[in-house]
Amino acid sequence: MNQSSRGQSQLSTVAHRLTGAAQEYDFAGGTGRVSRAVRRGRPSLYTSYTADQALLNTPVKRFWFVVLLVIAVAAPFLIAADLTYLLTMAVVYAIGGIGLNLLTGYAGQVSLGHAFFLGLGAYTAAVLGGAPGNTTWGLGLDLAIVLPAAAVIPGVIGLIVAPLATRVRGLYLAVLTLGLLILGEHLFKIMTPITGGQGVGRGVAQRTLFGADLSATYAIGPVIVTPAASLYLLCLVLLVVLGFTARNLMRGRYGRAFAAVRDRDIAAEVMGVNLLRTKTLAFALSSAYAGIAGALFSMLIGRIAPEQWNLFLSIDFLAVIVIGGIATISGTLIGACFVVLVPRLLEELTTVIPWITVSSGGVLNVFQLQTIVFGVLIILFITLEPRGLFGLWVRVRNYFKAWPFSY
Repeated sequence: MNQSSRGQSQLSTVAHRLTGAAQEYDFAGGTGRVSRAVRRGRPSLYTSYTADQALLNTPVKRFWFVVLLVIAVAAPFLIAADLTYLLTMAVVYAIGGIGLNLLTGYAGQVSLGHAFFLGLGAYTAAVLGGAPGNTTWGLGLDLAIVLPAAAVIPGVIGLIVAPLATRVRGLYLAVLTLGLLILGEHLFKIMTPITGGQGVGRGVAQRTLFGADLSATYAIGPVIVTPAASLYLLCLVLLVVLGFTARNLMRGRYGRAFAAVRDRDIAAEVMGVNLLRTKTLAFALSSAYAGIAGALFSMLIGRIAPEQWNLFLSIDFLAVIVIGGIATISGTLIGACFVVLVPRLLEELTTVIPWITVSSGGVLNVFQLQTIVFGVLIILFITLEPRGLFGLWVRVRNYFKAWPFSY
């Protein structure tokens, strides 16, 4: 018996001891699959790395993904218009947060300049898809052209900036990206034909996708699709596509290269990982995601000004990935919902707590309280639970999976 046959025989023996049905395993074919009867009651039983690293690798994950997707699609038809606006904002924040998580969470490159690339994507969309004004440019193109361009142009700028950023790391990298943000904010203020100028701003891209006007109301049978619902569904489709794309990239060799550079870049280089190429790819992907998020963000708010793309917006996206969970796509979605919906919940406190007001009349206004809450949560999660809300969910899930045992 040769070594291969002996190994297969040993695996079959182990399989027989585990399940009593070794014949159900396809070791000879090399697929690493087992029959459904053997898998019943063992959703985490894998015999190959491919099955273990699948995007939706358990029936429970597939079930809840379908359920949540159905709820997300039906949401704008069941809730009020203001809540639809908040959900759309959360989806946009999730897209931008995934981009920042690719750079900071997976690749370990701290960036405070994310708002610059959001602004770049917003102005790219405004110039290509907006109507021309008296002092601003506009080409009025379709979103099928505008949205890819809003990803490509910031991605190219990210490629240009990346070689400079890859020469430094840690605090120096954060300062470099902060300088990029300050420079970009100044350029946005003086480039009047593109941005409209400081204090004035400009209009955004027209909502026309493949010739269909998304700013109109449509009736599909008994369902009325409002402009707010159309924009939300467009953002949701892009989130699903971009989320699966990011997750698929990070479970392959690019994700392993990102993790190696994040954990110990010198050791990664010794093992053959090209640091320049890996960091440049991370910056380009992050910038492209931010550009798409910026384009959608601009269409959501309706008018954009240079003052909007500042450090506070970058901190909001940093809060998304820190509070939601570093280096996890699911955590980014949770963090985006948290960062967008918490201010709305804090506004409701103004009717209960008299010293919290919407304006500046009380001891604290909603914006100040929001800043305090986010700051405290970032400190707590960094020190106590680095994986954020997603890490807390994993702890709770593992507790009930192992109950009544403590391990």
